Amino acid sequence: MGIFNKRSVADLGEKKKDMPEGLWIKCPSCGESLYEQALAKNLRVCTHCQHHFTLSAEERIALLADEGSFEEIDAKLDSVNPLGFKDYLGKVKAYQAKTGLTEAVLTGRAKIEGLPVLLAIMDFRFLGASMGSVVGEKITRAIEMATKEKCAVIVFSASGGARMHEGILSLMQMAKTSGALARQSEARLPYISVLTHPTTGGVTASFATLGDIILAEPKCMIGFAGPRVVKETTHSDLPPGFQTAEFMMEHGLVDTIVPRSEMRNTLGRLLRYLLPNRAAA
Repeated sequence: MGIFNKRSVADLGEKKKDMPEGLWIKCPSCGESLYEQALAKNLRVCTHCQHHFTLSAEERIALLADEGSFEEIDAKLDSVNPLGFKDYLGKVKAYQAKTGLTEAVLTGRAKIEGLPVLLAIMDFRFLGASMGSVVGEKITRAIEMATKEKCAVIVFSASGGARMHEGILSLMQMAKTSGALARQSEARLPYISVLTHPTTGGVTASFATLGDIILAEPKCMIGFAGPRVVKETTHSDLPPGFQTAEFMMEHGLVDTIVPRSEMRNTLGRLLRYLLPNRAAA
């Protein structure tokens, strides 16, 4: 019998964490572990497979707009609970605290390479960027302001679709935003739609696919119903790459796919081409 008792692993107590959480993130596409700071420096694009992680509305604005040019509009528009959906406002308040946004879209005036635009940027962190009355109203007001000020409007879409908590009132936003875009078109002013991951449901069936020019980030999901629902409904095997940006470009829905690092320059070129008089000014 030994003088000293042999210690077990359990005697060591709780394992000490060697590094803080949040320093590394796993790419959902290739599975590679990515250093968070390096990922942020690379515009949240995987350095191994070029997977485009989702961006917050604030990150998107920092990437696109000329420094100090963004001026938010309709910041105080807030949701109500017209259908009395259980705990709906509680959910909204929780997401407001979590994201720092009042709703799932951020709208405002900005300049891109010196050219004035109205921006509407959806943020998937907020209730899946579902489109309720406030989201539709903010996007409609941004479009109407662009028409009034004779400039382009650019909408970055990322959404799970209409907001079920508001029922038919959420579906009405499809017609309202589309009507505002019709008036923008009648004024011969451009609308550029940018699709990001994921863009689905009523958003896809309305303003997201009505752009004079439709851009998309690489490999983002674009569709109305999800692929599982489509497969179960049609009882057919889906083609490879179904509902990806590349598939949609091949079939004519998307005009071109633009990597995140090239988005600002691409938008600048398009704005100079579509509004040459504003570019000259």
